[in-house]
Amino acid sequence: MEHSIYKKWAAEFIGTFWLTLGGCGSAVLAAVFPGSLGIGFLGVSLAFGLTVVTGAYALGPISGGHFNPAVSIGLAAAGRFKASQLAGYIVAQVLGAIAAAGVLFLIATGKPGADIGGFATNGYGEHSPGKYGMTAALVCEAVMTAVFLIVILGSTARRAAGGFAGLAIGLCLTLIHLVSIPVTNTSVNPARSTGVAVYVGAAALEQLWLFWVAPIVGACLGAQIFKAIRPTEI
Repeated sequence: MEHSIYKKWAAEFIGTFWLTLGGCGSAVLAAVFPGSLGIGFLGVSLAFGLTVVTGAYALGPISGGHFNPAVSIGLAAAGRFKASQLAGYIVAQVLGAIAAAGVLFLIATGKPGADIGGFATNGYGEHSPGKYGMTAALVCEAVMTAVFLIVILGSTARRAAGGFAGLAIGLCLTLIHLVSIPVTNTSVNPARSTGVAVYVGAAALEQLWLFWVAPIVGACLGAQIFKAIRPTEI
């Protein structure tokens, strides 16, 4: 096995670590803060987008900057990524998310009377911020991930404006969070969902299946839509 693959795995680990720590950290530590207004949904949405923008430009040249199992699977479905590399990428991404959630857990519980609440987990029904049901959560996660893949594929195509892919992808993720935080607390990323669920357990783990199935289905759907509409020369 080429040594370079280990560097790609390391980049995916670090990128997913940063996405989970920055995005979920903003939700757990700063979204609502006693004595202040907090950053709210808008701030959390922007935080997730910024982690992707910064991670993509810093680590994208090494691994492609997926930081998300659904993205890796969608890129493979679109013919942009070798299916033989999927397992390594997904393992690195999930481990990165779990490690980040562990660091966040240590920080969040580092004061007297600390209460981590939902710990930025994803859910439906009683565990949805807006109490949306399972069907709404499935549709939301699948559609949002499909659009995310279309943006990723389009902005990284050969004829796309050079150097702007990371910005387009990060802004897309920001918009996705602005729309879907009330529905599922926004996943579109099975690794991010798994990382925090491990530390909450119970319902977060029981409902985790949806936040693997829906993003992966959505990513594959987005890949097929893009393949159907793209000009042959890109």
